[in-house]
Amino acid sequence: MKVAVAYEAGRPPVLEDLPVPSIGPRDVLVRISASGICHTDLNVIDGLSALPLPIALGHEGCGVVAEVGPEVRRTRPGDRVLTSVTPACGTCKRCLNGLSNHCVLNPVVKAMPRFDLGDGRWAPAVCGCGTFAEAMVVHEASVVPVETDLADEELALLGCGVTTGLGAALNTAAVIPGSSVAVVGCGGVGQAVIQGARIAGAATIIAIDPVPGRRAVSVQAGATHTIDPAEGDPVEQVRALTGGEGVDYAFEVVGRPELMGQAFDMARVQGTVTLVGMPAVGETLTLPAIQAVFSGKRLAGSVVGGAQVLRDFPRFIRLAEAGRLDLGSMVSKRIKLDEIQDGIDTVARAEGVRTVIVQASS
Repeated sequence: MKVAVAYEAGRPPVLEDLPVPSIGPRDVLVRISASGICHTDLNVIDGLSALPLPIALGHEGCGVVAEVGPEVRRTRPGDRVLTSVTPACGTCKRCLNGLSNHCVLNPVVKAMPRFDLGDGRWAPAVCGCGTFAEAMVVHEASVVPVETDLADEELALLGCGVTTGLGAALNTAAVIPGSSVAVVGCGGVGQAVIQGARIAGAATIIAIDPVPGRRAVSVQAGATHTIDPAEGDPVEQVRALTGGEGVDYAFEVVGRPELMGQAFDMARVQGTVTLVGMPAVGETLTLPAIQAVFSGKRLAGSVVGGAQVLRDFPRFIRLAEAGRLDLGSMVSKRIKLDEIQDGIDTVARAEGVRTVIVQASS
């Protein structure tokens, strides 16, 4: 089967023809129908993540279960499933206490060697998934069965980007009605943050991005104002839109320390700052200590939007089915698996919102 593998940092991935991985007692074989290309995979390709190479790429996807191991209880052949970037076993102490995005299986699943590269070499998969492939074998904790008529290309986005952004607004920050929000970075995850803020009832939503097309899509997603950082200090622009106070909630969705600092400065006194973007390994965030203390601001990292996937995947699907979450507008390009490099180049150029690999009819 075809699998996209990153071998060396800074080199294009290779679309290999590899054997289907064997299935362990708690493993699930999934035929991939659609997979979104996330910026995290670009970080892996560029060697900016802590993940080892070689590695099978892709972690945001959906598909149909083809086979299960003898001890699998969560799903069965024929089920339509969403992949999860973090496993959720549902039984460990963290899962039972609302922390399934930090499930104890997380490091175990992500380190599993899955793909036989030949010559005694094995590769794990990004987030334990490997959705840039015709099929993948994952631990049952990494899939959630779903029932919906949503198109594959839309459903796949919930596997990572949409859940991360939507959850950051609804779970981590817990945006309240009538509040003000600033979103720094309006790619796929940033658009989901904007939609989450709209769904939560925010009155003012400020989208900040240097790409005109993304600012335009932000308005469709629910932004009430847009800011081009090239037109002046974005912090000052945000303050000008909020009577000099700053916003109630500021989100950084790029993963760059300097932008995290800007998000901190955009928040009002005792405002909430949520860090969503994935920084490169080794990056350091520095804040003025006196301001960090006496501003009373709350600073929180958001891992997969604080999502509890067994609860939130069905919840977010219902929002989409009800027309309150617009997934269709986020799909800006559709490609085939053998066009993977074109898709990666599109993401690297910051074109569109989400490029999706579609392998089956929706």
